[in-house]
Amino acid sequence: MSKDHTAHRLTILGAGVMGIGITALALGFGLPVTLVDVDETTLAAAREKVRQQLKLARIMGTLPDGAEPGELVTTVSLEEGAEATVVIEAVTELAEVKAAALAKVSALLSPGTPVVTNTSSIPVDELADSVARPEDFLGTHFMNPPYLIPMVEVISGRRTGAAAEATLKSALQELGRTPLVVNDNPGFVTSRVLHPMINDAVRVVQEGTAPPETVDALFEGCLGHRTGPLRTADLIGLDNLADSLRVLYERTGDEGCKPNELLLRKVREGDLGRKSGRGFYEYGGQLS
Repeated sequence: MSKDHTAHRLTILGAGVMGIGITALALGFGLPVTLVDVDETTLAAAREKVRQQLKLARIMGTLPDGAEPGELVTTVSLEEGAEATVVIEAVTELAEVKAAALAKVSALLSPGTPVVTNTSSIPVDELADSVARPEDFLGTHFMNPPYLIPMVEVISGRRTGAAAEATLKSALQELGRTPLVVNDNPGFVTSRVLHPMINDAVRVVQEGTAPPETVDALFEGCLGHRTGPLRTADLIGLDNLADSLRVLYERTGDEGCKPNELLLRKVREGDLGRKSGRGFYEYGGQLS
């Protein structure tokens, strides 16, 4: 896609795993991106990680042939991202942190600019009171890594307007993604089903029924799961998984969502999955 035909410009808040992944995807499809975080050191590291992801995405053939990369601007100033057609918040999975970031950025935007929270579990309506215009607010759940997963869960809140939903869907289609809209609820569809299942898989390992390799092999060979639940957990990030399960447990009361002690112990020990080089498996060094 040439820049002459790019309809959207994205601002992304947060240069963590998902912020970097969404940025790389957008740049790879030719969209300009303003990536915002709190300090220049984080942003300098993010630029290198985006470059690495773009290289890997090209090797894997998941970007359009011959596409000229979009322009990347990194900044600590929210004001520099105020001209975006869509703003995506991808900060840490804590409701109070997200609410603070959303309040600040939404106050700077023109009416009609969609403000999007990228979250795996936190209900959109729970965050809607923090934004200037709830009708412009909705959610996404990009899967990791975004350049490899062609579908995106879109969460329409009780106060989300049709125009905001249409604009977000247009931007996602420009990114080569297929948006599927679901109604608001803790965990939506994917996390509400997948994360308790992974929690049960962790419990099976903790109880000594089978090691991670056997659990995953059975899911792959018997159930057709592409990677198995524990490799999936490592890809999600065990800290992110634990945070998501806490959100689900606190908001639903479902005991199956209470994070398993083995999962919590790994998080305490810094074994976070692929991004730290070790989770349920070893990855030979830190990956970002």
